[in-house]
Amino acid sequence: MSGPAPANPADTGHLTLARSTAPLNGPWRFHLGDDPRWSSPAYDDSAWETVDLTPAPGAHDGDVGLPGYVPGWSRRGHAGYTGYAWYRTIVSVDSTAEASLALTGPTLVDSTYQLYVDGKLLGGSGDFTGAIPTVFGVRPAVFPLPAASSATTRTYVIAFRVWMDPIDAGVDNGGIHVAPTIGDAASIDVLHQAQWLKTFNGYVADAVEPLAFVLLACMALAVSYRWLAAALVLLALLRINQVLFAWTDFFPLRWYDIATAVVLKPLNLAAWALAWREWFQVKRYPWLGRTVWALAAVYLVFAWLGRPWFPPASGDGFKGFANMIVEGVRWAYVAIYLWIVGTGALRSGKPSAWLTTLAAILVGIGLFATELNVLGIPGIWFPYGVGVARGQYAYAGFIVVLFLLILLRFRYLLVRDNSR
Repeated sequence: MSGPAPANPADTGHLTLARSTAPLNGPWRFHLGDDPRWSSPAYDDSAWETVDLTPAPGAHDGDVGLPGYVPGWSRRGHAGYTGYAWYRTIVSVDSTAEASLALTGPTLVDSTYQLYVDGKLLGGSGDFTGAIPTVFGVRPAVFPLPAASSATTRTYVIAFRVWMDPIDAGVDNGGIHVAPTIGDAASIDVLHQAQWLKTFNGYVADAVEPLAFVLLACMALAVSYRWLAAALVLLALLRINQVLFAWTDFFPLRWYDIATAVVLKPLNLAAWALAWREWFQVKRYPWLGRTVWALAAVYLVFAWLGRPWFPPASGDGFKGFANMIVEGVRWAYVAIYLWIVGTGALRSGKPSAWLTTLAAILVGIGLFATELNVLGIPGIWFPYGVGVARGQYAYAGFIVVLFLLILLRFRYLLVRDNSR
């Protein structure tokens, strides 16, 4: 046997690997808090609680369909806790002396992690140099394990240092949701590619649809629908943000949260209300534009004040009040949006009015996803095991309908110009 002696031999798992992989479901030792000594192989973690990461058959996450999902620490007796926690386990692996072993990082963690093996930092998914870790999207990762000198049985003390940002707080959240996997390097590489494919498939619609929105914005400008063009560009930015966070390190979590929840959501609601006002030519109410922008300003201010990362001096009670204001503003936008579309469709008299109404409904399904949840309609489906959100379906239909509407507008302008 090579490697350090186990700190708690009773917890040692034993695996035999050839060209295969094995998920490290546990048992894991788990403890809230943070202490650099907890990475040491010699540390005695026998007083820690035990956590099993074995998933239920067919379990997957509720976003992109990552398999092997288990609930977080909020459902394991630590509801409401955010901050640091550690997981530790000891595993002995039988394999050929020349075999190279590797470990996949957990593919779903709230919110970021560092991996230690035998007390040495191998890497992770975030930046832990600051007082508060900088969180980036957790993506599939591979960590080569130290090689054995001669023996074919290797023992590893594996420790994960996890940080959960308050942004990720929730009833099912906290810590590792998908267990890491150990195996020979070739098999781990195949698994890593499959994990990336699942991650890619889960967000590919969010990457393609913004491109369509930008193209439609160019067409809208060509037929003099300026607010529609602006709304399409803002919607493209809102959707592409999720892709950038999931696939790259372009956005840390808090910047992503500011861009999405504080800035782009209120701007989108305002721009789409004005876009349909422009399309339906609802011009008799000069107060409408001022109301739309006043609501956007209130939304932006109270969304900022209500974010979990806002200085705690404001108090949880005030944050709850701020979030109530945001919720009220969103419902006010629902009313204004429906009023504009309903009034415009009834007064239009054009044959294409029903098609425009359909487009407005489809884009509204995406814009008001939170409000639609109260109707009990599933927010995400999993065709072929890949998560596809309700809004993604709606936006796909909207792209087709709006393209037809703009073509009809082009045709109308062409006929009008030729008749002069």
